[in-house]
Amino acid sequence: MTVESSSPSPAEPADDYLERRTLRRGSAGWLLLTGLGVAYVVSGDYSGWNFGLAEGGFGGLAIAMALMGVMYACMVFSLAELSSVLPTAGGGYGFARRALGPWGGFLTGTAILIEYILAPAAISIFIGDYVESLGLFGLTSGWPVYLACFVIFIGIHLWGVGEALRFSFVVTGIAVAALLVFAVGAFMDFDASKLNDIPVEADAFGANSWLPMGLLGIWAAFPFGMWFFLGVEGVPLAAEETKDPARTLPRAIRWSMAILVVLALLTFFASAGARGANALQDAGNPLVEALQPDGEATALSRVVNYAGLAGLVASFFSLIYAGSRQLFALSRAGYLPRFLSLTSSRKAPYLGLLVPGAIGFGLAAATGDGARMLNVAVFGATISYALMSLSHIVLRRREPGLERPYRTPGGVLTSSVALVLACAALVATFLVDVTAALIALAVYVVAIAYFGMYSRKHLVARAPEEEFAALAAAEAELARD
Repeated sequence: MTVESSSPSPAEPADDYLERRTLRRGSAGWLLLTGLGVAYVVSGDYSGWNFGLAEGGFGGLAIAMALMGVMYACMVFSLAELSSVLPTAGGGYGFARRALGPWGGFLTGTAILIEYILAPAAISIFIGDYVESLGLFGLTSGWPVYLACFVIFIGIHLWGVGEALRFSFVVTGIAVAALLVFAVGAFMDFDASKLNDIPVEADAFGANSWLPMGLLGIWAAFPFGMWFFLGVEGVPLAAEETKDPARTLPRAIRWSMAILVVLALLTFFASAGARGANALQDAGNPLVEALQPDGEATALSRVVNYAGLAGLVASFFSLIYAGSRQLFALSRAGYLPRFLSLTSSRKAPYLGLLVPGAIGFGLAAATGDGARMLNVAVFGATISYALMSLSHIVLRRREPGLERPYRTPGGVLTSSVALVLACAALVATFLVDVTAALIALAVYVVAIAYFGMYSRKHLVARAPEEEFAALAAAEAELARD
């Protein structure tokens, strides 16, 4: 039986199909989920955002960060409502499936997978760079370090979700504490005149000392403004492993976003004001650079350097979790090969962890280009943001009577703002890295071909997201009769 009666599946899954695809329920409360939301993002505070200074200067990146912060805030409020309505491991795919149909669900889920498979691959490279720069065990950045990252941290995930989330919480706490210590130290050397020390491009439209690359620089800095928040939307993917998800998920999403806003403001202003925007725009480790203007390491810069490694580990670890749950949900419903959703005796989707891990390691070892892979991930993320925001709008309009334990402040106005800004950020990726955008599009074309020619005819009606959508269709048909 399939969701679409016009394209029946050749075989009904066995009676124990869902039993062999079950996650461990009740493993996480709102505190662990809040830590998960921060863990997704915290590495972005330590590096990456500063390259936006080269695109828009301090003023351009500041405006981009503010606009992207508004986009994420509006989106997470919308996701809080959607996750209270449909608390399943499908997350964004499940929301879009109910609102936009199978094609909308598949396109959203694929975009999320692109983000959550490419981002860990990129971060494993950054971890290698940190290990080499810190001189840990005499190791250099290369495939042995990347392999160790995937083997060790996927192994923890295979051990169990409760253990994995607690590990992530501890590492994230270390990274956040170090950011607060960094901010205190950097603000002691704060000088507002250093914020606008990037040379002005005289031929750029609207250029001045605060916008040295002109007004277009604001738009070009959008993808880097996202790095302060990229990944927080993954909290709903933990729905099936959460205590009382209809209440817990909205609370965790809101708290995660509030913490990330504070960290973004502290990190951005403290680092640029201490060292100067011009010195940080090309730095691989901007926070450490901000603390040692003469190039001499200090006790505080060493602490921040090691904490940066902890931040990278936290994000790497949590993004692996998110990718495995999205793959699990898509596979369980038949959008991807069904065997990928099998779970172990410890209720871990072992193939959903191992297969993306193998792909991520292969990409990291073969290319060594972390920046390019992150740009591909950003492209996938912006597509998913637009589709998830649209899903909120559609469900509010089409199903106003749907039970909503949590309601988005501002309703469709809030999600409409997120939709417009997500589309603007999507276009901005072409301004930064056309090659990365085209790579993501090529992956999309292959995925669409697979879905169109095969998997849309083999969906599993008993999967939670598909049952939810089928119920909506049945209710609509009854209303018409």
